[in-house]
Amino acid sequence: MHIAILGSGIVGQTLGAKLLQLGHQVTLGTRNPDQLDDSKGMAGTLRDWQAQNGGAVATFADAAQAAELIVNASSGAATLEVLKLVGAEHLTGKVLLDIANPLDFSQGMPPSLFVKDTDSLAEQIQRAYPDVRVVKALNTMSAALMVDPQALAAGEHTVFMAGNDEAAKRQVAELLRSFGWSDLLDLGDLSAARGTEMLLPIWLRLWQTLGTHMLQFKIVR
Repeated sequence: MHIAILGSGIVGQTLGAKLLQLGHQVTLGTRNPDQLDDSKGMAGTLRDWQAQNGGAVATFADAAQAAELIVNASSGAATLEVLKLVGAEHLTGKVLLDIANPLDFSQGMPPSLFVKDTDSLAEQIQRAYPDVRVVKALNTMSAALMVDPQALAAGEHTVFMAGNDEAAKRQVAELLRSFGWSDLLDLGDLSAARGTEMLLPIWLRLWQTLGTHMLQFKIVR
C-alpha cells in the first residue's frame, strides 16, 4: 500500500521505517523536502533516514497525492495548516490516521491542551475535511511503542481507536495488527478522541515521574 506520512520528526520517521519494513511504499511529507540535512530534533536527518530505510521525501501535497492511506504525524498545533498545504483534493475519500495531539507548549512544560472536553483535534480535522475518513489511534504512546508493542510487557497493553467510518477503522485495525498490536479497543465514533487526547497530560506526568517513555495504558476487562 502507498502510505503518506505528514510529518518528518521522530514519530514520522519511526512509523515510516516500520511501514517500509512491512513492504509498504512510504513517502514522508515535509515543508522543505530539499533540506535533507536539517536537524529533526530527536530524530536524525531525512538524508540519514532515506539512506537507512529507502523511503521517499516530498512536499505534503506530493506525498498525499498518490497515497492510499495518510498518517497525520504532524504536531497538533500545525495539523490544520499542514492539511491546508496538502489540499482537499488530495484528501477526499481517503483514510486519515490521526495520531497527533493538541498540545499547547506556549506556557512551557508540561503543556496544556488547546482543545478538550467538548471537542478534539480529530473532530476539527473531520469538520474541516468532511470527505476524509478520519480515524484516531496511536496517540497515547511513544513512537517506539507505536510500531513495536512487544517491546513493553510482551505487548499486553491497549491501543485505542475512534472514528465515524467503520470500513476506515477496519483498515486501520489491520495496519495496527501488522505492527503487532493484539489489544485493540474501538471506542466508537470520533467524539471518543476527546478522551484519548485528554490522556496526554497524565501520560506526560507519568513519563516525568517514571523517567521513561516506555509506558502505556492497559484496560483490564
